[in-house]
Amino acid sequence: MADDGTILVFAPVPQLTITIEQQGETPELHVHPGGQGIWQARMCAALGAPVTLCAAVGGEIGDVIARLLEREDVRVRIVARDTGSGWYVHDRRDGSRSEVAEHPGVPLGRHDLDALYTAALAEGLRARIAILSGAAGPQVVHPDVYRRLAADLNSHDVRVVADLTGDHLSAVLQGRVAFLKVSHEELIDSGRAPGDDDGALLDAAHQLRAEGAEAVLISRADRPGIALLGDDPLLVGLPALQTVDHRGAGDSMTAGVATVLARGGDLPEAVRTGAAAGALNVTRHGLGTGHRDAIAALADRVALTPLNAG
Repeated sequence: MADDGTILVFAPVPQLTITIEQQGETPELHVHPGGQGIWQARMCAALGAPVTLCAAVGGEIGDVIARLLEREDVRVRIVARDTGSGWYVHDRRDGSRSEVAEHPGVPLGRHDLDALYTAALAEGLRARIAILSGAAGPQVVHPDVYRRLAADLNSHDVRVVADLTGDHLSAVLQGRVAFLKVSHEELIDSGRAPGDDDGALLDAAHQLRAEGAEAVLISRADRPGIALLGDDPLLVGLPALQTVDHRGAGDSMTAGVATVLARGGDLPEAVRTGAAAGALNVTRHGLGTGHRDAIAALADRVALTPLNAG
């Protein structure tokens, strides 16, 4: 295991993101590698953590993603896949995000999955923390990959952090996670919570712990989140900031938590830093971006208060 706080980010199928923006008279075209794992890795690096990103890319789109990843402030382990990578085109010229077209990518084949799994396991065994991130479409990566990878990393004392949905969430819980971040929308949509009130979400957090999560953080948009750290339920009060783009806030939150845990920090510090990273991300156009000093200042303003849900 690494002793320098290295974080593995398992980003199995990143996408090429193309965004059209316009601040003045001339439209702007922005092309970046994207997807949950990319945004998480970017935030971990911004917070000063050494990061290894493990991903599979293929086709012409994959070639572009691989070249763009060279510009990221992370170490990259690329696996060449036989099928094409995903992409999306969004239009933000009117200030809101409109989807022009999107393709999550072709599902990974058996040989691709074997190669990716081997690479992720090797890199994970060199890390202190492993973030397991999801794909743009649930069909692209089989859920059992997450169960196996989490179980294998846990058996070698690598702590797993995850933010997944649906069957992929259930699978990673079977492999066990040290810290689970999940949104209240996912809990409601999957039937794990009947509503977004404190009591319903706290019950869901206890159930997630029973299924395999040591600690749980439930994000709740612009309302206080709920954390279950050991036996202590807490309300997580977020600093109030003006929103430019809400996308990526949850991924920045996960990255903030993982970065603190990787350097040996405790759970309350991890939650405060994660909440601050997520809050700052919504003030910016770039997903998974933020300044370390601003996040540290905001973390001091995140309130953790005991939750009494009756």
